[in-house]
Amino acid sequence: MKTFLDWSAYDTYGIGDAYSGIPATGGNYAKAVAVCMHSRDCQKTAKGVMCPSYRVTGEVKHSTEARVAAFKAALNDGTDERAFADPRLDEAMDLCVSCKACKKECPSAVDMTLIKTEYLAQRHEIVGVPKRLRLFGGVPEWTGRHRALLRFAIRLRNRSRLLSKLAEKWIGVTARRPLPEPAPTAFARSAPAAASAGARGEVILFVDTFCHHFDPHVAEAAVEVLEHAGYSVRIAKPAPTDSEPDRPLCCGRTYLTTGMVKKARGEAERVLAAFRDEIAAKTPIIGLEPSCLLSLRDELYSLGLGPEVGDLGKQLYLLEEFLAREYQNKGLRLSLKPLDLPKAVVHGHCHQKAFGVMKATKKVLGWIPGFTFDIVETSCCGMAGSFGLEAEHYETSMKMAELSLLPAMRDAAPDAPLIANGFSCRHQIEHGSGRQARHIALLLRDALEPAPQAAE
Repeated sequence: MKTFLDWSAYDTYGIGDAYSGIPATGGNYAKAVAVCMHSRDCQKTAKGVMCPSYRVTGEVKHSTEARVAAFKAALNDGTDERAFADPRLDEAMDLCVSCKACKKECPSAVDMTLIKTEYLAQRHEIVGVPKRLRLFGGVPEWTGRHRALLRFAIRLRNRSRLLSKLAEKWIGVTARRPLPEPAPTAFARSAPAAASAGARGEVILFVDTFCHHFDPHVAEAAVEVLEHAGYSVRIAKPAPTDSEPDRPLCCGRTYLTTGMVKKARGEAERVLAAFRDEIAAKTPIIGLEPSCLLSLRDELYSLGLGPEVGDLGKQLYLLEEFLAREYQNKGLRLSLKPLDLPKAVVHGHCHQKAFGVMKATKKVLGWIPGFTFDIVETSCCGMAGSFGLEAEHYETSMKMAELSLLPAMRDAAPDAPLIANGFSCRHQIEHGSGRQARHIALLLRDALEPAPQAAE
């Protein structure tokens, strides 16, 4: 079987085990499916994230274990070429939100997010890529090449009930919520502060597609925080040899989620080319959007791009991870002032939880004098990238949010800070509660003590 992703990590799984249950076709991909040991942790509703779809439906068929069973049946019954057009897989994967919780919380570490990417890629090969997936997956190219047109079209659609209804009818984008609108201007780095001599050395800020085009103020705040901490901040740029040097770097997350692996690999190759010198110099690379930065630390390995991927992964940090690491290992101390605010409510992105980043989030928030906060025990927010924008998934998306996230946001004091680092999480919170959540970079920026004035 020809796969779109590299599944060699599972090459030795099940050797000598007569009960491993590896499907008859599918090679190493089938082995990745077969790691499920039927512990049924995915069919629980206690603490944790797994499994968002099971939590809202209560139906076993929408659990990770049931998805594994559907893949096993399809790979056992069909030929390699047609297995991925099996309608059982369509039904099983319909409500999977690619949260990565099963990789973290399942005792067998079933990586259903990656399994789904391969499934979609194989299915696209048979039936083609649907228009809606091309639209959502292609956000990095749409924003990078046609930003003004995209912003105009989205703003027009959001203000026209007729256009919203037509978009729902033609391509299945729900008319029941607004689409995120690109900011009036994209992120553009202003000149570094004169006082920023980079006493602590240089760092690279990876400004993802969503921060660059939709929330540039988040990247601006991150620059301020890092410079205040004593770092010289350089913004990641494409390599000089890049065929699109004016289009920002992209992690490829939207392409992976929509099964467009060739496009994702192209974006990953741009990233590796851009960071070749940084890899050699071991310069820290800091990201802001959890799903983007953590894709480079996880799925990049599955794209078959060589050993550089492992070296790059060791230098990638989310903002709060980097700050907590520097605090622990290198004596970093941010000068922060108290914020006269009620207790904050913090929501962790699914991928933050899957990679254990919430510990760093908690530590960094604790640096603000007198600042109190609650980290809400939530599963997926329900937005899950484009999932909540899909007409047939809107109700499920909102049910996921109503399990605990939206009630917690509504119950917070009127002027309490709501913290959510995920772009789609913030969009869901605003849509469902009418309140705006903020990235941790903005809160830290607000708490910075003014830099001492140089003597005249």
